[in-house]
Amino acid sequence: MSFETGTIAALAIANPNAIPALEKLGIDYCCGGAATVADACRRAGISPEQLLALVGRNGQASGRAWEKEPLSALIRFILDTHHVYTREAIAALPPLASKVRGRHGEAHPETRAVEDFAHRLAEDLAPHMQKEEQILFPYIAALEEAVGQGTEPPPSCFGTVRNPIRMMMAEHDAAGDLLKQLRALTDGYSLPPDACTSFQALYAGLQELEGDLHRHIHLENNVLFPRALRLEQAQSRV
Repeated sequence: MSFETGTIAALAIANPNAIPALEKLGIDYCCGGAATVADACRRAGISPEQLLALVGRNGQASGRAWEKEPLSALIRFILDTHHVYTREAIAALPPLASKVRGRHGEAHPETRAVEDFAHRLAEDLAPHMQKEEQILFPYIAALEEAVGQGTEPPPSCFGTVRNPIRMMMAEHDAAGDLLKQLRALTDGYSLPPDACTSFQALYAGLQELEGDLHRHIHLENNVLFPRALRLEQAQSRV
């Protein structure tokens, strides 16, 4: 498979060093990771050769090779890194957005919509993470353990693991749409000249949350979930 015909998700998995370049170019490697490099580059207005020059054909992958790690280790990383961060962000950003709207709403009416989106994002992400932590992730970890020990997988209330994965991916898409709307609404988090410290902190926090959620969703959509599906399929053939 050539560089151009490979998927954006595969590029991000094989070379995490490519992720900052993808973020800068606005290329969706998490929810839209199934797109080929050629298609993603065309939408971003660059050539595959230009993207290759940015990420490096032989760039060394940074961090851990999650496609080779135990699923339980990947789950623990997602929980300890991304879920912890997301909970802190969605606790802090909605009240900050309300504060900014209260101070700047008259001069900057877009802050009213920013406030609404920040609250909606928090309201969507909190129960989403709870479902992953209480239902899906424990099942995936137990499934991996059962396969490793050659025992029967644990019973579930949802049948195949494909069902909750499909639901989680749909919720990822919804969160991704909110992030895109926030970025468009704020003109890429461009600050007005009269932005106070709270205004600056809000836009910086929303942009940081956006980047973290992209990496978070990428690990789940493109690494954890496909591997869990393959594990279940392999177990069912035993």
